Amino acid sequence: GDCFPCPQKGCPMMGHYADRFPEKFQSVNQKYFLNTAADEPFATWRQKVFIKLSGVKKTRGDINLVFYDTQGHTKEYEIANGDLSQDEVYTKYLDVEIDPKNTTKIEFIWNKAIFSLLWARLGAETVNIIHGEDGRR
Repeated sequence: GDCFPCPQKGCPMMGHYADRFPEKFQSVNQKYFLNTAADEPFATWRQKVFIKLSGVKKTRGDINLVFYDTQGHTKEYEIANGDLSQDEVYTKYLDVEIDPKNTTKIEFIWNKAIFSLLWARLGAETVNIIHGEDGRR
């Protein structure tokens, strides 16, 4: 996360996208990036997620995002767990296995801990996602 966001010309990538950064190969001590997934086709897209919660002041549980694509594939990612507060912005870097160009929906899921207050309700006041390669939201 220390190198995020990428420079305006993009992060120098290894593999399929290496030819997009010919001037980077001339640099000394250059950092290169290669994000991979566990399953074929092994491609991932770096995304930075910011979530600001609304609802009760504090509770216990976890928050996840589920990404949906045009072919009906889904992938769920944990953003935070444990003590959750509406006063905090939760930030996480994700290597998402669904191409942002093919993302049709992103679902916010909150699971409260069994022993938390039964009436407690929590939601997302804002969810911002920045795509690593081009800075789009």
